[in-house]
Formats: sequence, C-alpha cells, structure tokens
Amino acid sequence: MTTTLDKPAEANAGTNRRGSHAMRWWVLAVLGIAQLMVVLDATIVNIALPAAQHDLGFSDANRSWVITGYALAFGSLLLLGGRLSDLFGRRNTFIVGLVGFAVASALGGAANSFEMLVAARVGQGVFGALLAPAALSLLTVTFTEPAERAKAFGIFGAVAGTGGAIGLLLGGVLTEWASWRWAMYVNLVFAAVALVGAMLLLARHTATHRPKLDLPGTVTVTAALFGIVYGFSHAESAGWTDGITLAFLIGGVALLGVFVWLETRVAHPLLPLRIVGDRMRGASYLTVFIMGIGMFAIFLFLTYYMQLTLGYTPITTGLAFLPMVAGMVVSSTTAPSLLLPKVGPKVVISGGFLVAAAGMVWLTQIGIDTGYVTHILPALVLLGLGLGGAMSTAFQGATAGVHHEDAGVASAMVNTSQQVGGSIGTALLSTIAASAMTDYVADHGPGAVAQAAIESYIVSFWWAAATFVIGAVVIGFLVPNKVPAPAEGEPVLAH
Repeated sequence: MTTTLDKPAEANAGTNRRGSHAMRWWVLAVLGIAQLMVVLDATIVNIALPAAQHDLGFSDANRSWVITGYALAFGSLLLLGGRLSDLFGRRNTFIVGLVGFAVASALGGAANSFEMLVAARVGQGVFGALLAPAALSLLTVTFTEPAERAKAFGIFGAVAGTGGAIGLLLGGVLTEWASWRWAMYVNLVFAAVALVGAMLLLARHTATHRPKLDLPGTVTVTAALFGIVYGFSHAESAGWTDGITLAFLIGGVALLGVFVWLETRVAHPLLPLRIVGDRMRGASYLTVFIMGIGMFAIFLFLTYYMQLTLGYTPITTGLAFLPMVAGMVVSSTTAPSLLLPKVGPKVVISGGFLVAAAGMVWLTQIGIDTGYVTHILPALVLLGLGLGGAMSTAFQGATAGVHHEDAGVASAMVNTSQQVGGSIGTALLSTIAASAMTDYVADHGPGAVAQAAIESYIVSFWWAAATFVIGAVVIGFLVPNKVPAPAEGEPVLAH
C-alpha cells in the first residue's frame, strides 16, 4: 500500500508529498475518531463527576480540580504539542498522543483516590495537547485537493462541533447504566480503533533537517496560557477582584506580550507570527475563540436548566441535545462544499453567527414550565445550523495556505483559541449568571429562588447572543471573502 498514489495539490506537484491518496477517507475516519475522543472528554466527565465524587469521597471545593486539571494541562501545552508534531512527525506525535491519552484514561477509570483521578486528568490534558493539533494538521496535509478538502474539513468540523453534545449523552448512558469509571474507560475503545488505523494508514514523515525547538518561547507561552486559563477558572469561584485571579490574569497577559516579542527575535520561533498575521488564518482563530465563549453557555446553562428545572435525567438531557448535533452535521458537511465557493467565508461565518444568535435569543423565552418542543428544540436546531457551518469554515481557513513545516502549530492555534475562549466564556458567563440570580432574589425574596435560576440562565443566553452578533460584525470586517487556499502536503515515505 502506498500513500502517494494520486496527484496532490499544485504546491505538491512533482514531489513525494502526502496528498489526497487512495486511503484518504479512511485516514479521515481515524482522525475523526481521535478528535471525537478528545472533544467529548470535556463534557462526558462533567456528567460522571457527581458519581465519582460520591464514590471517592472528595469535597465540593476539590471537585472543580477534576475539570481544571485537564483544562490547564491541555490549554497551556497545545502550542508546544503542535510544534512537536512539526518537528518530529505528525504520525509519531499522533500515535504517542493516542497511547498516552489511553493510558491516562485507564488510570482515571481505576482511580481509588481524588489525587489519582486528578493526576489522570492532567495526563489526559498533556497527551490531548499532542493529539489534537496532530489530528488537524494530518488532515491539513492529507487533503490538498480543494474540492475534497472542503468535504473533509466539513466532516471533521462536524465531529469537533458535536463532540460536546455527544459527550453529554454518552456520559449519561455510561453513568446511569454502568459506572462513572466507564466515562474514562470508554476512551480505550476509541484509542484502540484509532491506533490500529494510524499504524496501518498514516505515512511516515521524512525530514532532511530538523529546526531546533524554541525553548524560551515554549516556556513563556506555556506559562502565559497556564496563567490565563487558571485565572479565568479561579475567577469563576473566587471572583474577578480576588488577588490570585488578578495576579494570574495580568501575569498571563504580560507573558503573552513577552512571547510575541521573543518570536520576532529567535531563529526558529515556536509560533511564527506569519501564521496569525495572515488575515484568513487570524480571522479563523478569532472565529473559533468567539465560538468557544458562546458554546459553553449552551452546554453549561442549558444542561442546568433541563436537569435542575425540568427534571431531566442525564440520558434525557443528552438525547435533548441531539437536534443540535443533527443541525451541526448538516451545516458542517454542506456549507464548506456548497455555500463557501459561492458566497465566500465572510457570509458563511458571519451568517452562521447570526443564525446562532437567533437560537440564543429563542432560548431567552424559557420559563419554569415551558416545553421542550416549543422553547428548546427550535433554538438547538438554529444553533447547530449556525455554528456548524461557521466552525467547519474556520477550521479550513485556520490552516489555509500554510507551509507543511508549520501545519502543526497552525492547527494548535485552533485548539488554543477554542480552549481560551471556553475558559473565558465559562468564567464570565457563570459570574454574570450568579450576579443575576443574587439580584433577583434580593428584589423578590427567598421564595423566588426557582425563578431566579431561570433569570440567571436568560441573562447568560442574552450575553451569548450578543457575543455571536459582535462576532458576526467583527469577522465580517476582518475575513477576506475568498475560498481558503489548500495547505502544502508534507514529505512522506511510501509504505
């Protein structure tokens, strides 16, 4: 079997580079499975967490570390993980990430203490930071024919966008019907299938030279991202004026400035500024960032509403999100191939944000006893249709025209943007919701707690809607209205 059978894109003509080869769609399946495993892990553990807490006996104060430990490791190491895939080969990095993620998941499933569970979650974050950029960069250098590239990124975008909702359903099923431990063990199934596919299908990378790793940049940006992610996480529980919150946020932003300065002066920068300086790629990263802020409001507050107010079980809550999954799948797989060539990314992304904003506005009509079919279902369909097209287009734009030596770090920027956006969205909207609930109780008395909760969700949905509207306007100005160019394939060995 060879992995270089067909002619790749023009940039790859006449060279032995990975391009659109005979097994390319099977490669996409492997990458999709790995991406799904990483994405659903963010929500599947949330559903299983109360059962894990009861079983292992840790406190409410410590519970957040099961989530925060993963987010800190994943968010702060993504750029390093992306660059390592550029330096040491995407296939190698992908396989190491898969194996490491599986081992960490097995340890988490077998955890007999709080400390062991948190350590396992940190391990998942570390290896997820290797795996996620490698998967997207492999997709980038495998599909270099423009027409097929649109379809492939659409499918991959659908997986990335729906993973959170699928995690809610899978977490509910496993927790109710088996054990919370299976929310961790299930990753072994995904990893095993993806590993077999990777060993059989992915071509081995060749390199005539290997640039040195930018150690000062690596240390600086890792510390910066750690500070920012931790600062927002701490703000959720301690408030925005807390000294630790301010120290980490200010320190993180300052280190980010130092990192940008360093990258203009080193011979082999961790993140070449040409990656983010390109209008198409820069606007695409901003799209994913904005989406991260808004999407967390959907999953977080709508899950609270359905379970705490409407009394849904975890499984029923997961099933309730399936229309959003369907909407995302439809728009992710059709917008890049049908709409993008005709109207351009400006219309697809901005239009998608406006449709998602309409879905959020629809959700502001919820009440204590409103129906799913009238108040939730239409909103979820709108959100799925809007965000699916925007996400798949942004994924394609984020790696547009990138040189194969930079494909890994360009892909890592996608995940980093989403992770930081999610951290900001969770902290900011949780704080806004808490304030709204406190103010409502203060105005209406302790007997209005149930309605106060509804008001807090509604305020969060309005803010998320505003975020999407602002995003539509900003992206409308920034993104060039042309179809993203394919990336360059990478040198590979046939096998």
